[in-house]
Amino acid sequence: MKSTLTPTPTTRRLVTFTVACSLAFTVGTALHNFAVIDTTFIEEMMRRAGETDPAAAAPAFTTGFRIVGTAYVLGNALGMLALWKRNWWLLWTVLAVNVSQSLGWFMIPSGMWSLAREEYGVAGLIPSVVTDGGAAVLALVLIVALVRHRTPWAQIREDH
Repeated sequence: MKSTLTPTPTTRRLVTFTVACSLAFTVGTALHNFAVIDTTFIEEMMRRAGETDPAAAAPAFTTGFRIVGTAYVLGNALGMLALWKRNWWLLWTVLAVNVSQSLGWFMIPSGMWSLAREEYGVAGLIPSVVTDGGAAVLALVLIVALVRHRTPWAQIREDH
């Protein structure tokens, strides 16, 4: 007996929510990675944290930060594939990206948040609030759908 996965009304809502979040997180992560954070910003953050030579350390940290951020831009962009692909590998990839991105508030040095607010006001925090906080919400929604339906993307299994 062969089984196939068939979309449900919940599938459409879940996919729409995932794609909208993924688009917002892709843009937000890119903004934070390339517009809010630069070497001068990182140098000041390091100076405040007591780094002995922030001018020397900041370029490498900024490069590493941007490499990780670029990986998240790409990872978030993968979530938009849910419009066309609704399989296990995509669900697990989107879930892993969003669970790990939701930890940004804990993984990024706290000095970055206070400096972003001082330099840019609340607007400097918005990209991370949207991406990190939103990633936690999306991850939770995906987990609930997975537990409830026991299939990727809230589909139903039909045996033929």
